[in-house]
Amino acid sequence: MSSCHSVGRSKETARIIIIGSGPSGIAAATRLLEQGFKNVTIFEAEDRIGGRIKTIPFADSVIDLGAQWCHGEEGNVVYQRVKDLDLVSKTESQLNTTRFLRSNKEMILQETANALTTIVDRSVPEGPNAYDGSFGDHLNHKYWLEVEKLPNVDRTIATEMLDNFKKGLCAFEGSDNLYEVSGHGHLEYETCDGNQEIHWRDNGYKTFLKLLINAKEDPSDDLGVLKGRVNLNKRILEINWEGSDELRLRCWNGEILTADHVICTVSLGVLKEQHASMFVPALPEPKLRAVKGLKLGTVNKFFLEYVAQPLPQDWTGINFVWVEKDLKELRGTERFWLESVSGFYIVKEQPRLLQGWIIGEHARYMETLTADQVLDGILWLFRKFLPFDVPFPQRFLRTQWHSNPNFRGSYSFRTPYADDLHTGPWDLESPLTDVCGKPRLLFAGEATSKTHYSTVHGATETGWREADRLNGFYSKLS
Repeated sequence: MSSCHSVGRSKETARIIIIGSGPSGIAAATRLLEQGFKNVTIFEAEDRIGGRIKTIPFADSVIDLGAQWCHGEEGNVVYQRVKDLDLVSKTESQLNTTRFLRSNKEMILQETANALTTIVDRSVPEGPNAYDGSFGDHLNHKYWLEVEKLPNVDRTIATEMLDNFKKGLCAFEGSDNLYEVSGHGHLEYETCDGNQEIHWRDNGYKTFLKLLINAKEDPSDDLGVLKGRVNLNKRILEINWEGSDELRLRCWNGEILTADHVICTVSLGVLKEQHASMFVPALPEPKLRAVKGLKLGTVNKFFLEYVAQPLPQDWTGINFVWVEKDLKELRGTERFWLESVSGFYIVKEQPRLLQGWIIGEHARYMETLTADQVLDGILWLFRKFLPFDVPFPQRFLRTQWHSNPNFRGSYSFRTPYADDLHTGPWDLESPLTDVCGKPRLLFAGEATSKTHYSTVHGATETGWREADRLNGFYSKLS
């Protein structure tokens, strides 16, 4: 066994490899460099940096295929970094401008839609005490208690609306359904006060990456302080952390790397799929419980570009509310996956676009279809619900986050199963150390955040957390 005071353990000589160049990996790398570490390298499986932040040119501006909004203001490290730079704007309430349309083309009265939307907003678990059970159980209970107090609300409409609300909430949670979302975990999540849909105007979320790395141009072209430290198209297949000396990593092309510390920021989906072959020896049981108990869901987007905005001027979006008879018919057809499309909405700074959302198992199935098949289904959906014609789009794009082996999903959430296993992000976060307490294999990424999982600000915080962990270790040595 090597001595706790073996040579080479200083900020100047410690070899640190970071796996993944999403916000957590970039945050860790830039913080380490600020703290005086000299040998910091990122290995990225994709041909670009950013992870689940992916901004691309589209139509009149840019679109974000992944992370799109800055959620909240107070306590949000992303917002705090950009609030004085005139880069973002707050999204105004769309309570009176989003329309709910039934599958028989009937528009639900705005007064009814607003009242039921308000009830759902108030039915999200909150308060100091944990809610035992699922988010779905809690929502059902609270929703129907409040609906019974409303005069003249048709129970059929309320039921159909609840089904649509659940899809929207699943898109926020990242889950297939709300019954797999932990009520307890939902209370431990800390919502940052302020506007929850702060948008990036015509900049895109890549702007935040640009600030992190101090890049002058597009971060894909100008890596700023990370210039020469990022290796693209370098997928890590194996991390050998056996013993107490250096770690050995094997790339997909057979290349062998060595390091004193590894910060692993791969997604929870990748950990679920590859942990058995990726880590030698196997991860300890507490970390495996976290990998098994937590979940990475699938949320995908559709983007349609038109010559001119096809929705009426006073509409900001449409939500699809299925009549039970129509839904039963749909489920017996090849377009069954359209059930999980919650709606389509206008896009800030993109006046000619419509953006749609799809969740869960049907989102994963959609990824297996051709783009033409998907577009055909969406146009059928428009004809089914809308009382006016929508023209054929100039351009169509859909995301496929689950199909990509470097992600296998969108963002994480805590499950009742994780509660049963008495595990959570804290077990995923815990570093693997040697007998001297040296953190050798560290973990970051949004799924390792107890209070801000599923967000960019949460991912960023975890990158800083692991950089600070290493800095603290070396500060004690010196």
